[in-house]
Amino acid sequence: MQDNDLRILRAAAIPTALVGLVAVVVAALLAGGQGALGAGVGVLVVAAFFTISLVAVAYAARISPTMMMAAAMGSYFVKILILAVLLEVFSDSTVWNPRAFALTVIACTICWTIGEAHGFLRLRMLYVDPDTKVPGQYQGGKR
Repeated sequence: MQDNDLRILRAAAIPTALVGLVAVVVAALLAGGQGALGAGVGVLVVAAFFTISLVAVAYAARISPTMMMAAAMGSYFVKILILAVLLEVFSDSTVWNPRAFALTVIACTICWTIGEAHGFLRLRMLYVDPDTKVPGQYQGGKR
């Protein structure tokens, strides 16, 4: 991962961890240990899913823009599939509070998305390579 990717990861992960911590505490107060466990699992799911996606897209971006898009779409598909499987497997589980899990996933997903967008907007990246030579373009002095 490049330094820019790590900045984006930090910009998203730190606020999400704080929101997740608040969610775990609130869930523990409102629903006891099951609520805290549900919220904790929700935080871990969001953090794992978004981190894996960010790493996959950052790796693919070094290869080509087409691969970057394929990695983004592929990781999204895999995340949705895994989430559906997890929800189906644990649909009858009484180990954790499903409402605390769901609300924490929603809150952490929104927080991660805003943090990632904020981190990306704060990057000072050139979107055009200033040293690129365009054939036939006037280069100054001679043609």
